[in-house]
Amino acid sequence: MIDYDQDFKELLIQVPKEGASDLHIDVGKHPTLRIDGMLYPLVKKPVLSPKDAEGLVMAILTPGQKETLQREKEIDFSYSLGDKIRFRVNVFYQKGYLGAAFRSIPLEIKTLRDLNLPESLYRFIKKEQGFFLVVGPTGHGKSTTLASMVNTINQERAEVIITIEDPIEYLFTQDKSIISQREIKIDTKDFGSALKSMFRQDINVAMIGEMRDYETMSAAVTAAETGHLILSSLHTNNAAQTINRIIDNFPPVGQNQIRAQLSASLLGIFSQRLIPRIGGGLIPAYELLIANTAVRNLIRENRVHEIDIVIETSSGEGMVSLNQSLIDLVSRGEITMENALNYSLFPEELRNRL
Repeated sequence: MIDYDQDFKELLIQVPKEGASDLHIDVGKHPTLRIDGMLYPLVKKPVLSPKDAEGLVMAILTPGQKETLQREKEIDFSYSLGDKIRFRVNVFYQKGYLGAAFRSIPLEIKTLRDLNLPESLYRFIKKEQGFFLVVGPTGHGKSTTLASMVNTINQERAEVIITIEDPIEYLFTQDKSIISQREIKIDTKDFGSALKSMFRQDINVAMIGEMRDYETMSAAVTAAETGHLILSSLHTNNAAQTINRIIDNFPPVGQNQIRAQLSASLLGIFSQRLIPRIGGGLIPAYELLIANTAVRNLIRENRVHEIDIVIETSSGEGMVSLNQSLIDLVSRGEITMENALNYSLFPEELRNRL
């Protein structure tokens, strides 16, 4: 008889052992690791049959999680193997079969410097109120950056901090601050309910794992206007797209109001990509928008399409365009020109500058 529980624990142990970020369980494939952005099948393990995939996945689900999976056909949760390995997990059905993706979550929360992120992010951590967003594609380090920012506040200031996540990823150890971590469907009904409750919890800082809908965005912007520092993320490509995404989530009759609110409360937007490093590993390239007077006016006047120009021409104020960040990485020998062009949103412009 196959011991799926033991087999799966052995697979999970391979993730940190091989320096992988993810483990994929898919029918018809070997269990597969993602290392430095590339997929590596564990060819010494057998190709997964439907029975094996289901056995491996079901081995770690609680009865309640199994019920949710059967009802919703997918489930997100966190999973810890002892006190050394932690994962964010998504289990789902595809073609009637079970599959799963496991994202490794380091137990140690690294500093911004350790993550090769710019010192300029500290300026936002020091703010008492306002709205700051970390954006980018899935799997490019948004949660890690937010966790680092929150932990810096925790270590440097006495604040009441709340995180609202689905699921909880990084686990914080309280230092100078009081930190409450709330998980959707376990500690609170949904993001909207948690945000409404937040106003009665005497908080200073809130980290919202992801803004997914109008209600969440509206509550987050309002909180930023009323004396709170709000940190959150969106799956968008750059600052201009992020602002448009937020505004477009509101009904037409409310878009002028959200433009006014956003122009007043926004502190900045940090967009990042993790790019394969020539020497191995990954290194971030990024765009940084700082909400100065020009940016606030463009948001209020519905001229968001001009924000890219402001970023390009405001390096003296600390703003950084993604192309400039890529150029710096190429010039320092950190990444190849090919990868710079692959990750650029404006590759022709970048090609002309390299």
